[in-house]
Amino acid sequence: METYRRYRTGAAPPGSMVIKFYYSGDQVRGFIRKVTRPGEDDAIFPGEEMEPNDAFRAARNKVVGGETLPIYVELSEGVRWDPTWGMLE
Repeated sequence: METYRRYRTGAAPPGSMVIKFYYSGDQVRGFIRKVTRPGEDDAIFPGEEMEPNDAFRAARNKVVGGETLPIYVELSEGVRWDPTWGMLE
């Protein structure tokens, strides 16, 4: 089972992937961004809103060069963690 970290502003090092989950209608969807250095805007990956499992898979695929940085998760207001997604620290 995968383990993810809860995103907090300034806590994720540059190069980390962050999945932000939000409600779109009555469904949870996500988008991915890559944390950049301070003073730069984070890189948001364009694309359609994704179902949670697709967002996790896409974030893992975007990790470059065998980096072992954790994937961070940001939950918008009202979105609750689903334990079937993995563990959230």
